[in-house]
Amino acid sequence: MTAAATGRTAAFTAVAMVAFAANSLFNRAGFSGGAIDAASFATLRLLSAAVALTIISSLPGQTRPTRASGSWLSAGFLFGYAAAFSFAYVELSVGTGALILFVAVQ
Repeated sequence: MTAAATGRTAAFTAVAMVAFAANSLFNRAGFSGGAIDAASFATLRLLSAAVALTIISSLPGQTRPTRASGSWLSAGFLFGYAAAFSFAYVELSVGTGALILFVAVQ
């Protein structure tokens, strides 16, 4: 791996880690002020992700699969993840939530 590629990888990793940390802080800020409840937050999060993926997949130059298929099992797991973390932001401390997320990712 070249020095430029290593530097670029390190920069992208740093940006991703800052984005994940910011996501957690923004989520907690929204819940702490009572601006949104956990169920509405999970719904908004999944709908906005669906809109973003639809926009990205419709950009010019994107290849289309010959047959699009999905998995209800995968969709169920995604919903379970979104619901669990939305309610966890309300109930768990920041440190406990970070530890659970870190262990789950590892």
